[in-house]
Amino acid sequence: MPDAPRVLIVDDHPLFRDALETALECAFPSGAEATHASNLSGALDILRSHPVDLILLDLNLGDCAEFEGLTTLLAAEPGCPIVVVSATETPKAFQMAGALGAAGYLPKSMSLEDLSAALATTLDGGTWFPKTNGTHLPASPAAERIASLTPAQRRVLAGLSAGLLNKQIAHEMDISVATVKAHMTAIFRKLGANNRTQALLIYQEDTSVGSASNA
Repeated sequence: MPDAPRVLIVDDHPLFRDALETALECAFPSGAEATHASNLSGALDILRSHPVDLILLDLNLGDCAEFEGLTTLLAAEPGCPIVVVSATETPKAFQMAGALGAAGYLPKSMSLEDLSAALATTLDGGTWFPKTNGTHLPASPAAERIASLTPAQRRVLAGLSAGLLNKQIAHEMDISVATVKAHMTAIFRKLGANNRTQALLIYQEDTSVGSASNA
């Protein structure tokens, strides 16, 4: 565990960003460096020049919804643990986050003490997910297929979902257009898709939990 962990808090609610920073201070009395972003694009901008040890991510932001932000950040920062922090508190959401590769899922209803303990656990290399009273939901076919993609393939798929052209994805990832096309071929094979439209439908199924919550 880093002595002074660098944490990126991605949440569009200032009060809850402050609450998370307070939880970090309780978990790490010697100090933690917290950086804030209110949306996904802001988080990606910060990560380009500011490496972090942990990302705390709200599910629904102004420029993304449900698990779109998680899959995008997992692709952009494959070595960094990402913990979902959300008001969506359903077993399906917990299971989906874990299947996609999140290091944890912290409901916003948690007490400050529990938040602090969970943050310490994830920064120490562990995982933290809510107990679900024995409820177990099998991973959806879409989640399993998305989880099988490499970080680079997930990033290409996220770019496709954002409406980017192959040359734009290539520029964002600093790779050739030919490499993007090779990734797309592998993505179609793993997802069982014949074209971009089918791949996007599978991706959209994966990134939706069908929740009425907006936080």
